Amino acid sequence: VQLQASGGGLVQPGGSLRLSCAASGSISIDVMAWYRQAPGKQRELVAEISSVGRIRYADPVKGRFTISRGDAKDTVYLQMNSLKPEDTAAYYCYARANFVYWGQGTLVTVSS
Repeated sequence: VQLQASGGGLVQPGGSLRLSCAASGSISIDVMAWYRQAPGKQRELVAEISSVGRIRYADPVKGRFTISRGDAKDTVYLQMNSLKPEDTAAYYCYARANFVYWGQGTLVTVSS
């Protein structure tokens, strides 16, 4: 399984971005998620969604970010609204099936 993430970029505080991640390979994926890692910090969970729609968000993004999966369950999206400078990080797509898979990071920079 390969994960291809896209959608990062530079946005002003208060703006929005939508990240996408598509999984290749015919495999049943249970959990898909987004993690992020800011410079000098550990990688942390942002949001995760299971194959049956169970969702969990990190406290700093609750009410601002929305995670969803495509109908085929092999794509995951992260709608990020009301972005703050502290959201600046490399965002990584994650998938758990028989193994754990990571996508390449996509950089999100929130700055005026």
